[in-house]
Formats: sequence, structure tokens, C-alpha cells
Amino acid sequence: MNAIALSGARVVTPDGIRDDAVLTIEDGSIREIASAGTRSANAIDLEGGYLVPGFIDTQVNGGGGVLFNDAPTVETIAAIADAHRRFGTTGLLPTLISDDLDTMRRAIAAVDAAIEADVPGILGIHIEGPFIHSERRGIHAEHFVRAPTDEELELLSRKSKAVRLITLAPETVPPGTIARLREAGLVVAAGHSTADYATTRRALGEGLNGFTHLFNAMTQFGSREPGMVGAALDDRTSRFGIIVDGHHVHPASLRVALAARGLDGAMLVTDAMPPAGTDMAQFDLQGRTIRVADGALRGTDGTLAGSALTMDLAVRKAIEMLGLSLADACRLASANPAAFLEMEDARGTIAPGMAADLVHLDETLRVRRVWIAGRLFDYSRAR
Repeated sequence: MNAIALSGARVVTPDGIRDDAVLTIEDGSIREIASAGTRSANAIDLEGGYLVPGFIDTQVNGGGGVLFNDAPTVETIAAIADAHRRFGTTGLLPTLISDDLDTMRRAIAAVDAAIEADVPGILGIHIEGPFIHSERRGIHAEHFVRAPTDEELELLSRKSKAVRLITLAPETVPPGTIARLREAGLVVAAGHSTADYATTRRALGEGLNGFTHLFNAMTQFGSREPGMVGAALDDRTSRFGIIVDGHHVHPASLRVALAARGLDGAMLVTDAMPPAGTDMAQFDLQGRTIRVADGALRGTDGTLAGSALTMDLAVRKAIEMLGLSLADACRLASANPAAFLEMEDARGTIAPGMAADLVHLDETLRVRRVWIAGRLFDYSRAR
């Protein structure tokens, strides 16, 4: 691949925002970041805005009108990735919510096939449930909630090129299950759980990596019982996802969480459903009608059912609602999820040697262009 130079935009790097940088891409990676000056003949002048690391979303149930659970195929995965790419997501985990074993099997095979087919942006799979607690299942269908069988644990533990993230409730799985899954190479998160502080601490001791959508569907922080939220904020090594949409968690609670744990502990997630990137007013989720109203997705009983968020919107809301700088919001959208997925040496920041997964934002922080492994997707004419 010929080297391509990008100039004319402010570049968000781990060392701060550079106003005078020229970034060179070669063979799918960032070759160098130099001061403005000499430019190659095939340089692209971005004409302002910001060049930021590509967003990584670890929780994507759907988007563009399709749901992963409905048809766990390569075609569905490609459609979801395409829908979210337009909003700056360069890496994602198609997320399967609680379902039967056959659907789990097909979903895992589809993600493996999508990676083999080099579908842009697919990093692995997130299996959210079914090993969760029924009392905290949220929108998950109760008849799918169960304890894991040996067959299911064997399926999850098979070697794969894909990242495999599983959300489970620590109190619903046998002791040693988390350690077994970690030994097999999975990333393990806690969620949809009634676990208290002590139980959560034991899970962390087994290797638990983090927490799915902090505050939602878990035991809350209290003065005498810190709960799962307290364990997440107390721990210095794990990370937690936050849904910054103004519906799932009050912004003040999120600001307190960031102050308690520090920015290293948090990552933006969308928990996106089919309406993301569309004007859908409702959709079907495993036989239940989910309606979109005032930006929130809810079942007929009022239960939140994921979101219509996209990552660029999550970044803007993190700036508006949480008071973060653009650099810090991008850290929560890129570097931190990369570290959570244990791939921080390859992606998540703009630095030499890293994957050329990049997003060009205009001055209003809307996506203009996206690069995945150096491949350009130009949306500037569509906006």
C-alpha cells in the first residue's frame, strides 16, 4: 500500500492535541506523526476539524434496522458494522443478548466467519447472558436465563481469532467458572446481577475484567453494603461501560463514578439496538414490541431496552453532560475499550505502529471520514 499523508486537522494523541501534525499511514498502520512541513504528493488536506482514534464499542446489539439475535449471520454483522461505521465506530463486538444454545453457537460461528472474511471493524463477539440473574435481567427474556452447562462452557472456551467477551452474574455460576473462562482467553464482565460487594470482590479475584453498563441491572452503592457498583468503583484494575444517553443513568451519578474511579476505569458503550442510525419508531425483540420515545427505547412495561446511541453521539454527550474534554471523551471511546479488550498494543490511540483506525470529525464533532486499517470511508458528501 502506498503511504498516505493526512494534514489540516488537529490530531488527538495520547500526549495531547497537536495543531501542526501530519500523520502518515502505510500498510494499514500509522507510520509516523510529523510536524507540518514536507507533504507527500498524495496527501489529503482534511481542511480543519479533528483527527481522533477510531471508536471501539464493546456492546452493539444492532443498528441500521437489524438485530444480531434475529439473524446471526455474516450479512447481519456486516450491516450492523456499516451502520455504526458512519458514526465513527471502527471496532465493535456484535452483541448477542440471552438466547438459546443453538443461537449462541450460530452467533459465534458467524463472527468467526466475518473476521475470516475481513468484514471491516469486527473485533469479536459479546455474549451478554444468558448466565445472569432473573431478578436483574432487564429486557432479557426470562425463559432464556439459566446457569451454564458444561457444553456451553466448552463452546465458549474454544480457541478463536475473535475477541470473546461474556457478561454473566457471578452469583449464578459455579466457583471457578470465571477463572476457567479467563484461562481460555475470554474477557469476562459482570452484569445483570444481584451479587453483593463480597461476591463481586471474589469474582474480581478470579480474574473478572469489568462491568457491563455500570449502575444498570446490578446492586447499587449503599452506606453499609457497597454492592456491585461499589466494588466496581473501589477496584483499580477493572473497567466499566457507561451508557451516556441521559436515560440509563443520571449524569451526576456518572460524574461521581468518574471522580471516584478515575478516567482509566470507564469506557463509552452504546448498547445499540436496531434503531441506531435510523428513524425507526419501534422494533420487535424476541416477540416483544420495543418503542422509541424521546430518545429512549422501552418495552411496553417501561423497561429500558438498549439505546439508539451511536458512538459519536456518546462522545458529544460525554462532553456536554459529563464535562469532559474532547481528548478525555475520546479516551473513553477508544483507548479504554481497547485496553479492556486487551488489545491496547494494536489500537485505540493515534501513535506510530498502531492500526490506522481513525475518525475525522468536523468542528461540531460530526463524522466526516473514517479509516479502518488505512481504508478510507468518506461520508463528507453525505452530511
